[in-house]
Amino acid sequence: MKKLALLFGGLSLLVAAGCNNDNDTVIESPLIGNWQPLKEVVTTVEVGEDPVSNTITYTDCQKKSRWLFSIESKGTRTDWGDTATPGQCAILSDKKFNYTYDKDAKTVQLKYQGTVEPVNGKIITLDDTSLNLSVREETQDPKIYQTRTYTFKRITQ
Repeated sequence: MKKLALLFGGLSLLVAAGCNNDNDTVIESPLIGNWQPLKEVVTTVEVGEDPVSNTITYTDCQKKSRWLFSIESKGTRTDWGDTATPGQCAILSDKKFNYTYDKDAKTVQLKYQGTVEPVNGKIITLDDTSLNLSVREETQDPKIYQTRTYTFKRITQ
């Protein structure tokens, strides 16, 4: 009888240990880092109409842009673009912001210096190498809802 109890106890431990599967652990990459925008998708939904999406693929010049999210919940957004002179690429804007990131809700709020209203966004995907960030844009017409989803590549230093 003791052998049967020991066998049952051993099998119970084996089953319990077998249920602990480390492969089920999801490792989420941090938002902190330097990000290069590759493209954006602008989706417009007007009440009672079908959504319309436009993809904007960035030029080599625009891909020089960077969004930096630092540890201190501060960041900078440097946008590059073509100038009035053909073939010339330059920094068009350099904005500083504070941000809050709710990892559980996957929301980001950016507060640019010199602006009153924050920008609210949602993390669609985030891994070691890529980020998709969807930002709601304010429109003048309350019947129009617009989002801009940026696709980024992580830049390692």
